[in-house]
Amino acid sequence: MSPLKEIGPERFMLSTLRQLLAAPVAELSADQTERFHVATCVLALEIAYTDGEFSPEEREHIVSGVCKHFELSAGEAEDLIQASVAVKSKAVDLWKFTNHVNNACSPSEKAAIVETLWRIIYADGTLDAHEDHLIHKLGRLLNIDHPTLIRLKLRVLGEIRAGN
Repeated sequence: MSPLKEIGPERFMLSTLRQLLAAPVAELSADQTERFHVATCVLALEIAYTDGEFSPEEREHIVSGVCKHFELSAGEAEDLIQASVAVKSKAVDLWKFTNHVNNACSPSEKAAIVETLWRIIYADGTLDAHEDHLIHKLGRLLNIDHPTLIRLKLRVLGEIRAGN
């Protein structure tokens, strides 16, 4: 009997995701890529939920961000979001996720991720104090210096003002 039939599809998916996130980060494999994708999506979801509401605009920024950064279809992005919501609900902190990103990305790739996080924050047109606190915390955890964090913020604000 397959593991899927023994424990059910939802428990199988959660079990598989837990194994992926618990595996050693040193190996560069499909599992590492999967953990990186989930970790990055969890950070985006954390930003989106910080102000107490997950708007359709925020969801669209997450979908477009993961499609762009990970070369996924919209359907694959939605699957990643669902899996990441499940992982996020079991998490006690963000360090594990930022650690996966730090181990998988160059500084410029991390900057691109943080820029996407700024887009999610500004999807509703405002910067909430909790969002501001969290993006600064994530910047520190991702080893993004403060001037770079602010430069990325200003770039996103400039694009919004220009109507892009």
